Amino acid sequence: MAGKIQFDVDIALDAAMVQFWRAGYADTSVDDLSRATGLNRSSIYSSLGDKESLYLRCLDRYATRYGDKYDQALSRASTEPLRAVREFFDVTLRRIADPDVPDGCLVAQTALAIPALSPGIAARAIEALDRQRARLRTALTAAKLPDRDADDFAVHLAAVNQSLAVMSRAGAGPEQLRAIVEVSVSALAQALSARS
Repeated sequence: MAGKIQFDVDIALDAAMVQFWRAGYADTSVDDLSRATGLNRSSIYSSLGDKESLYLRCLDRYATRYGDKYDQALSRASTEPLRAVREFFDVTLRRIADPDVPDGCLVAQTALAIPALSPGIAARAIEALDRQRARLRTALTAAKLPDRDADDFAVHLAAVNQSLAVMSRAGAGPEQLRAIVEVSVSALAQALSARS
């Protein structure tokens, strides 16, 4: 169609996601999104939605992208639970080390800002955290941890995973982050050996 600007929605969503990830929801303006995506304001609104709708799309995109990687890492939990949990954390550590994406975690960043966010965004961030805890619980149950231990470790490991992103943003280096992971894996190893 003559005069209609064509663009790749996936590329625009990724650019918006990185902008939100880098600056946060409150500190990202529609003009910032326009610069990041290369789209004018009217194209953003007509194609991607208002700022809140776009943020929700980006948050879902982020949670799905890394959630799929977490699921893959945890898929061997029934036979190699410690390796699966280490690989789960490796997804986060690789993301933190990736120079092509902002430091930290979009979900953790959103959760930290919940008091200042709309109920819709707050609910979506809580859902993303709940999905992470649920995937860990499923993996730990498959590893034959008793239900109570699986619940407790799922909450703990999800919290540690989010803290890695926060600690990274605060300047913790790779060795410190790996040490945090190893303390959690060591505690899980003790729980797994105690079950037998």
